[in-house]
Amino acid sequence: MPKLRGEAFWRETLRSAHYVVAPMVDQSELAWRLLSRRHGAQLCYTPMLHAQVFLRDANYRRENLYGEACPEDRPLIVQFCANDPEVFVQAALLAQDYCDAIDLNLGCPQMIAKRGHYGAFLQEEWDLLQRMILLANEKLSVPITCKIRVFPEIDKTVKYAQMLEKAGCQLLTVHGRTKEQKGPLAGVASWEHIQAVRKAVSIPVFANGNIQCLSDVEECIRKTGVHGVMSAEGNLHNPALFEGRNPLVWEMAEEYLEIVQKYPCPLSYVRAHLFKLWHHTLQVYQQLREELAKVKTLEGIVDVNRELKLRCQEEIANQKEGEKPKEGLPFFHWICQPYIRPGPKERCKENGASGTEKGVRGKRALEEEEDGNAELLSKNKQKKKLRNPNKSFDPSLKPKYAKCDQCGNPKGNKCVFNMCRGCCKKRAFKETADCPGHGLLFKTKYEKSLSWQSSQRVIQTPEISRRGAVDVGETAALEEAGDS
Repeated sequence: MPKLRGEAFWRETLRSAHYVVAPMVDQSELAWRLLSRRHGAQLCYTPMLHAQVFLRDANYRRENLYGEACPEDRPLIVQFCANDPEVFVQAALLAQDYCDAIDLNLGCPQMIAKRGHYGAFLQEEWDLLQRMILLANEKLSVPITCKIRVFPEIDKTVKYAQMLEKAGCQLLTVHGRTKEQKGPLAGVASWEHIQAVRKAVSIPVFANGNIQCLSDVEECIRKTGVHGVMSAEGNLHNPALFEGRNPLVWEMAEEYLEIVQKYPCPLSYVRAHLFKLWHHTLQVYQQLREELAKVKTLEGIVDVNRELKLRCQEEIANQKEGEKPKEGLPFFHWICQPYIRPGPKERCKENGASGTEKGVRGKRALEEEEDGNAELLSKNKQKKKLRNPNKSFDPSLKPKYAKCDQCGNPKGNKCVFNMCRGCCKKRAFKETADCPGHGLLFKTKYEKSLSWQSSQRVIQTPEISRRGAVDVGETAALEEAGDS
């Protein structure tokens, strides 16, 4: 049977899917995909898989794709990150029998993608992308799709999309943000870019960005004309988003945990999902946040979930008539609802509140006072600040270190060569020298070895002499026996 392409692929293989769950690292695993499908999702992606690791590591393949067969988990698209045409295609060949299409990730904006040279950091390398998609389109038995981010310029974004279509891409997902728009700088996704791409290409297009509820999905389809809409964070905070419902959090959490018991996944995935589902409630019950962070077993997570449920039910029982949600939330905290990321510090000031945007409470406030100046601190820095309130992150206050004579890294204070440990070890080994400052004793150990070898020779010499005397005596005795 010939490979379906474009509209026919979307209509027949993907069953005209409008509601799509995004590929999310460590978050769109089988259990979560099944939960999402039960509540309206029509198409799911696997988490982003690293093509090179997938190709060389059988365990990685088994854990991420070759596990228990699940007919409910279709249609399914497997997403890879890659920067080498051959590696990408070889990995895709190993995956194609377990999915309905292969997606090339050209949208990841994270630092790990920059270091690995994949995702959105390939969007300027059009020749490379053409080779990757052309080869995949030629070799694979399933269609090749792409997920991209936009350029600031609409014209360049349109030409980018047309290039991918010409190379053989059969479906395009457009995230309406640039690679610089991430975290607190994410801002609003540009549906204008998505609309322009949709009009410029003949293949199906999915939109991604600004999706928090079903009305957003319907508005996006109406304004951009796309075939489907993809949700990531909206889906994580409310798996019933595509049903247009806002269920009780514990209903979704309990259903998800039941699926995990049948289709196990790493505990870190489960914990991360519950942090998202219970996000607003965990701002109220901070102690249970700590317990959820520390628990080591699935049974322990079930217990924390049960305790959160009981606390919320008790709060509902004691609720006064006419009471409204606090902290500007659209619903009470025990109901699945959108979470809107707080913007940068300046945006918060414009909105007249710290850590909030559009009247919705954000994550823990990132602004801290340090040495009289407001500074935007990352979560890791906040944790360090809690452990040591006097800690300063001002680069000018960091102690100055003497540099290694060889490489420029900080040198050991007591190093005899004025080097860092790595350079010192190489030199000490080469010269058979000692450096007590780094605990390197090549010379001492060599001398001890020579001493030990000398003692062994001294011990062996008398034995040889004694054996020689015995041999002489035995020879004499044999000669006497022969004469007789």
